Amino acid sequence: MSATWTIAQLERNTADGGVTVAHWRATMEDGDYSASAYGTCGFTPDATAEGFVPFDQLTENQVIVWVWGQVDKLQTEEALTAKIEADKAPTTVVGTPW
Repeated sequence: MSATWTIAQLERNTADGGVTVAHWRATMEDGDYSASAYGTCGFTPDATAEGFVPFDQLTENQVIVWVWGQVDKLQTEEALTAKIEADKAPTTVVGTPW
């Protein structure tokens, strides 16, 4: 199984196009089972810094790399895998016998 990381939304400064918040999602599927995680990462953009990329020039992959600088990618993906495995082999179930 591998996770798919996406950026759901970006928040930015109107003055310089610097991204201040990235809303991210990681999803994983295995047949009929799926798991997802959602979060945000905050940034302090500096339009004068070397390497600054304004909003209209960003790619989703660039922002995902920024997110991975703050979110533990491996830990997130391990948690998604564990959720799917737990769903496949539940230790408790609900219902009534009648």
